[in-house]
Amino acid sequence: MSLQPTSHTFAANGVTLAVHDWGGGGAPVLLAHPTGFHGRIWAPIAERLVGHGRHVLSFDFRGHGDSSAPPLDEENYSWHGFADDARAVTRHLGLAGNPHLLVCGHSKGGAALLLGEAESPGTYPRIWTYEPILFPGEAPGRPDEEFGLAISARRRRNEWPSIEAAFDAYASKPPLNVMRADALHAYVDYGLRDRGDGVFELKCRPDVEAQIYSMAPNNGAWARLPDVRVPVRIVCGETSTDISPVFGERIAERIPDGTLEVMVQRGHFGPQEDPDAAVASMLKFAASTEAPPTRV
Repeated sequence: MSLQPTSHTFAANGVTLAVHDWGGGGAPVLLAHPTGFHGRIWAPIAERLVGHGRHVLSFDFRGHGDSSAPPLDEENYSWHGFADDARAVTRHLGLAGNPHLLVCGHSKGGAALLLGEAESPGTYPRIWTYEPILFPGEAPGRPDEEFGLAISARRRRNEWPSIEAAFDAYASKPPLNVMRADALHAYVDYGLRDRGDGVFELKCRPDVEAQIYSMAPNNGAWARLPDVRVPVRIVCGETSTDISPVFGERIAERIPDGTLEVMVQRGHFGPQEDPDAAVASMLKFAASTEAPPTRV
């Protein structure tokens, strides 16, 4: 039986947010998921981190998993709102400003952490992020309804006869077929809900996912990177076409204490392809940024 979290919800920012506590002792790790997924996609990562003596937590952003989905509009699904969600969870857990905290974000989750630290310096002492979604630009703009990922999300299949049917479909074709079976099960098993009429549907609805993607190109995070004054590790997949190592280097260079790491032979779903490599990277980064003990 794989590791299962204890979950609860709380109210913040006009929404209800779901938090997952994977257990473990030692220094805390908070994990922020990509668009369209949820906090339990991290199950293989969480299991390994707990095994390495970490207290691991994750959460569902608004519109994802068991968190509430506010009405579709620009304000509700602004990427600054996702930054607010991550900060609210951090405060709710009593972790804001904890010098031992490691926060890790993937894709939108990474961008939300960077935005959050820029807007509220000192919230996170260090940030590990796998391919944060950033676009060069100086200010937030209007949604781009014709953005390719938004168009694809609107077409996404939303109804399945069973969890098993959804798993088999995702495992058979890109982009999710690159995931390990345990990571894909983590996504599907929690990411669909039984509608009660024999149909399973996505917890992150296609229209919600499309709204989020339409906000992505103009999320304003690029302009705020120089304001992120804590150590940041940008990790990119060697073969990624989303945030390539070349562009990852540009991101790292805009952050005063930013560094780049490339995960060999991996793409945008590197943490779900190779959780051992991802966890090794997280722990190495955490160790390199921990302050040495004070001598007395």
